[in-house]
Amino acid sequence: MSAAADAYAAFYMPTRAWAWHPLAKRMPTHKVTFLPDNVVVEVDPECYPYGRTGEPGSVLDIALTHGVDILHACEGSGVCGTCHVIVTAGAENLSEADDDEMDAVEQVAGNELASRLACQAVVGGDVTVRVPC
Repeated sequence: MSAAADAYAAFYMPTRAWAWHPLAKRMPTHKVTFLPDNVVVEVDPECYPYGRTGEPGSVLDIALTHGVDILHACEGSGVCGTCHVIVTAGAENLSEADDDEMDAVEQVAGNELASRLACQAVVGGDVTVRVPC
């Protein structure tokens, strides 16, 4: 392949099919830190969803895929509140909470102002969450 073709592929085709190419643009990875165990996971948003639980790319999706246990009685549908986490850093890097999520969070014992449902909070940058025991 010519240099021009390589440059074209890198600029216009940054998909998984071109990920092998040395000039392919790479999506930025995000670090998700799970406390209190201090487990740090690097995720690539291009690979979302990781599993089938919760919203694609959600804190729950990422946690379960990387061996971090978070309870999720409703299998990630956002109604039970058992996947409640507390965001300690990077709240601006999560999807915005809708009214249904906030209603579910309000019902959770021990909720805080920074509480989110792990199944609904989609990661868009570095974030740190505390998983209540």
